[in-house]
Amino acid sequence: PFVVGVGIGGTADYACLLAKEALLKKVHSLQSTVHSKISELEKQLLKRINRLNIGPMGLGGKTTCLGVHILTNPTHIAGLPVCVNISCHALRSATVSL
Repeated sequence: PFVVGVGIGGTADYACLLAKEALLKKVHSLQSTVHSKISELEKQLLKRINRLNIGPMGLGGKTTCLGVHILTNPTHIAGLPVCVNISCHALRSATVSL
C-alpha cells in the first residue's frame, strides 16, 4: 500500500516541497478542523483510490492507499500549482524516541 502527499499553492517548486512534507505526516492523521474542507477532500480521495481495488503491489484488494495528506499554502488565484507525490508506507513509518 502507498501514501499520497499533495501540495497545493505557493509556487510550483514549493507545492512539490509541500507534497514531500505531506508524506511525512502520520498515516491516518487528518488536517485540523480549521481546514475541514481539506480533511474532507483527504477522506474523499482515500475512498476513491481504495475503490479502484488495485491492492498492494497491484495484485488486487481493498487497501490500495493507507492515507492521503494535503498541505496548502497561499497563492495567487491565476496560478494554482498542485503537486502529487506517491510513496510506499514502509519508507515513512519509522519512529524514534530519545
